[in-house]
Amino acid sequence: MSVDLKHNINISEIYCNSLVSASKITGLDYTVNPYLGCWHGCVYCYARYMTKFSKSKCQWGEFVDVKINAAEILKRDLFGLKKGLVSLSTVTDPYQAPERKYMLTRRILENLAASNFSVSILTKSNLILRDIDILKKFDRKNLEVGFSITTLNEDLRRHFEPNAPSIRDRINALKQLSDQGIKTWVFIAPILPLLSENTIPGLLDEIKHSADYIMPDKLNIKSGNWYGIVKVLKRYYPLLYEKWREVLFSKENKRRYYQDLYSRIAGYCEEKKISMQA
Repeated sequence: MSVDLKHNINISEIYCNSLVSASKITGLDYTVNPYLGCWHGCVYCYARYMTKFSKSKCQWGEFVDVKINAAEILKRDLFGLKKGLVSLSTVTDPYQAPERKYMLTRRILENLAASNFSVSILTKSNLILRDIDILKKFDRKNLEVGFSITTLNEDLRRHFEPNAPSIRDRINALKQLSDQGIKTWVFIAPILPLLSENTIPGLLDEIKHSADYIMPDKLNIKSGNWYGIVKVLKRYYPLLYEKWREVLFSKENKRRYYQDLYSRIAGYCEEKKISMQA
């Protein structure tokens, strides 16, 4: 085990027995997660339930377990597997900081390109630009790259996504990939009530020529993420604490809030001629 002193994150090398899993997300057939845990430490992340599978005993955002045999196991898992759409990734970021050293995602993509599987990548990192050479090996119809962008406000990003790359880095990477002819999209998620929603029109202006479509998603309170959210709210946005409780812990209030917000986003998209998937 090594510790990144700057970020106080424990990095461990582990071996996995399998890598490809059936996906429970509509539209995705399989999921591949090269890492367990995530460097970004997003306080709203509900993938923190994966902590129970790590031997590090650290809190979410404080560890990354690197599946160092991932590429070799992928080859075995793909053998005889019915072709389908593979997600990279659903409970981690395939391009978080340790990927610079370990290059697991790069090797996984090489294998997937050679096996003619379709791939959907979702990341917060501009590190993906390193792998443009591999991404261009896929037919355009067999590959899409999505960037998760919650807000245009960098202060808000730092409060909720402390170790993630800047929004500007993501938007610039999105444009570069689009300019290379790669299908791209933006996951506007999670929409933080009364905070990030105000930056959505500006964000759409920024990405309207680079993203093939956008997909908004609500903030889900699950897997213990409310504790970290409360700490951020009380420190930086104390006047919103009770309002968030009113929105998020009443099924009817939450339904009405997001229904109205999605309707407004659809209107923005129509105005700016951007495709939206709900």
